[in-house]
Amino acid sequence: MAIRSAVGPDWRLSLTSPAPEAPVALHGLDIPATVPGCVHTDLLAAGLLDDPYVGLGEQAQHWIGHSVWTWTTTFDLPPVAEPPGGLPAGGVRRELLFHGLDTVAEIRVNGQVVGSTANMHRTYAFDVTGLVRERDNELSVRFDTVYSYTDARIAGTGDMLRTYDEPFNLIRKMACNFGWDWGPTVVTAGIWKPVELLSWTGARVESVLPRIEVARVGQDGPATVTADVTVRRAPGSTGAPLSLSATVAGAAASVTVPAGATAASVTVDVPDARLWWPAGHGEQPLYDLRVELTAAGGADGGPAAADSWQRRVGFRTTELHTVPDQAGTPFELLVNGVHVQVRGVNWIPDDCFVAGLGRAEYAAALDHAVEADVNLVRVWAGGIYEKDEFYDLCDERGLLVWQDFLFACATYSEEEPLRGEVLAEARDNVTRLAPHPSLVLWNGNNENIWAHRDWGWQERLDPDRPWGLGYYTELLPAVVAELDPTRPYWAGSPYSGSPDLHPNDPQHGPSHIWDVWNEKDWTAYAAYRPRFVAEFGFQGPACWPTVRRAINDGPPVPFGPVADAHQKAEAGTEKMARGVLPHFPDRRTDDPDTEMADWIYLAQLNQARGVKFGIDHMRAQWPRCSGTVVWQLNDCWPVTSWSAVDGDGHRKLLWYALRAAYRPRHTALSQAAGRRVLATLVNNGAGPWREPVSVQVHSVRGELLVDTPCTVDLLPGSALHLPVDLPPDAGHRTRAHVVTVRGADAVLARTLTAEDVDADLPAAGFTVSVLPRPEGGGVLVHVMAHTLLRDLVLQADRLDDDAEVDDQMITLLPGEDHVFAVRTSARADDPRWRHPLTVRCVNDIVKG
Repeated sequence: MAIRSAVGPDWRLSLTSPAPEAPVALHGLDIPATVPGCVHTDLLAAGLLDDPYVGLGEQAQHWIGHSVWTWTTTFDLPPVAEPPGGLPAGGVRRELLFHGLDTVAEIRVNGQVVGSTANMHRTYAFDVTGLVRERDNELSVRFDTVYSYTDARIAGTGDMLRTYDEPFNLIRKMACNFGWDWGPTVVTAGIWKPVELLSWTGARVESVLPRIEVARVGQDGPATVTADVTVRRAPGSTGAPLSLSATVAGAAASVTVPAGATAASVTVDVPDARLWWPAGHGEQPLYDLRVELTAAGGADGGPAAADSWQRRVGFRTTELHTVPDQAGTPFELLVNGVHVQVRGVNWIPDDCFVAGLGRAEYAAALDHAVEADVNLVRVWAGGIYEKDEFYDLCDERGLLVWQDFLFACATYSEEEPLRGEVLAEARDNVTRLAPHPSLVLWNGNNENIWAHRDWGWQERLDPDRPWGLGYYTELLPAVVAELDPTRPYWAGSPYSGSPDLHPNDPQHGPSHIWDVWNEKDWTAYAAYRPRFVAEFGFQGPACWPTVRRAINDGPPVPFGPVADAHQKAEAGTEKMARGVLPHFPDRRTDDPDTEMADWIYLAQLNQARGVKFGIDHMRAQWPRCSGTVVWQLNDCWPVTSWSAVDGDGHRKLLWYALRAAYRPRHTALSQAAGRRVLATLVNNGAGPWREPVSVQVHSVRGELLVDTPCTVDLLPGSALHLPVDLPPDAGHRTRAHVVTVRGADAVLARTLTAEDVDADLPAAGFTVSVLPRPEGGGVLVHVMAHTLLRDLVLQADRLDDDAEVDDQMITLLPGEDHVFAVRTSARADDPRWRHPLTVRCVNDIVKG
């Protein structure tokens, strides 16, 4: 039988070899430690480190990654019941199982080295059978500096090209630990996942790979689950036959594992399987799959339990359609035979200190995606293979997962020792993640094939030295084909599917659009007709409470040493400012509070408008363009970035724009050259869309000029295009009209036909009333418009850091009203609800 027991909890951390710049006061440090954890979180808990997320704290902690650290604890052996007939040959086996070590570690038990590691992304098991005693076993884990390891790799096999100076591509560690264009350089070390002691006799389950097959694609009914099981037998055991059984969805099957065999498969026929569907297409039933390994010799001569394994699975099929057509190469994701219009977001690690992420933290972050009608999360290649809880939550919520293998923005050696680490890491994580129905795509890398083509790498590389392509086109697809053959694999993002095509050709496969952010105004998205967009985005600052916490050198301002330290993109603030000016006037002022409030409002609004414009444009091309994956959902610390949710978990205006752009039943308004506006309605919901609508044109003063009724009758997957002719005087540059598509119960879309700076907007006129929210706490803020109000925003976080508003960016015509529902501890009678920096609209910016 097998027993798994936690090791700890009484861990200690010591500074074994400090870097030269380490504070002298910390030499000889020996403090309590938390496992799972890392050196930074232990130092923070002990009050020995300033918060790296606040002010210039990042700059004061770089010595940590250049120091050597040791974790120590003691443990006792759990008793193992002796099976009838005595212990089998080999006796009780004892193994230490490390689910995650970050990163260059040496493990000792009772003074003896039992193993070493150099990969954050693997699970390690070390046999300690002959080294342990019944009580007071000493365990130490010594972490060398990763820079010593990478220096040795450079000396041994040479350096490799990368986008940043830090050597993230020379070691199998979370790449963005070394800094990125949105992340700090916070090089961690520690035991970042649990440690277990495995005590077992005879045999145990080493791994299980479930393969799901559905009899009729897209229909509930008969299905099979085949569990491919690897068995580990004790050295010197008799190798007696074992029984392997599996149960799922009320059905069961068993097979005999022959004497000496270490692998077997058992198939369960499930007569009435219910399909697992992505969010918006159906429900997400999950079933417990339990695999048991038993041996003869139990009570009354029956079987004795040896080991078991249990996970939840779901019944569904997934395909990637990439057969070339007349327009190029599609990139179409099919789940249960249905072409899913991807409404996606890119996911980065949700904290620099990933050891602290658990179910609650993942749930809070993923709920932002669910509530914005996101249906796919791409786990980006510069982070980690997330913990099991992440994928469990995606299974439960119907969030599809696109999983990158961890190769990002660099060249990678294909020589040893890195090649062996890559192979072991891939096999480990494909096996671990295979049970999850939410996982629908494996992707080989992020931007490496594109970089090799366009970023000058070919000219700088030794033409005879492999640079990672063999991983993406040979090693990784072979691992997926062997271990997870029911899921599709793609070599990279972007990648056009053939070495004969440019890897970032928008007509072929998934593309990335970054020239717009780097070089152009966001209206340039209108020039693109891609098949699938896996990355694009625009920057915006964090929300007011996050900015106020992080920028601590006085009243927060957009520019300055601390603000610059929380902007990691090259010329990022300048690009943001350049992006704002075509749409809004320059609002610099001598009042820091007003300047920061205006900057947050305008830069976030511009980010939200730009990304929504891009999504609207791509979705209007459905089904030719089969999806968008916005960069990015989340942040790992307080920073100005492309995220929709800032590092403290506050929703930026982009989040509200994503929700509006990602509704399954989507309406977009776009203006072509001249006077014509096009309304596009796309139904990506699960059922038909039948609704009376009207297309209206108003002047900016509120006069109704056009009112055209029609009926929407759209089956799932279909679209309707409605051209809207503006009145004759709309061609004048400074004349603007308000175009509205109004549904039966709500405004489906509304736009202004000119830039705000050219639209002759009236000075904002409105009244505000605030009442306690009758249910759920908080307040209701009622705004009645007396004039056109352009992109009305309630900045409730100026009253309460944790305030959350249900909707934002509301454009109202004269006589219309809107009620903001706010979850907040602020009282309804607080006069700040009516402050001009709380209730914002573009009219005040333009007229101010």
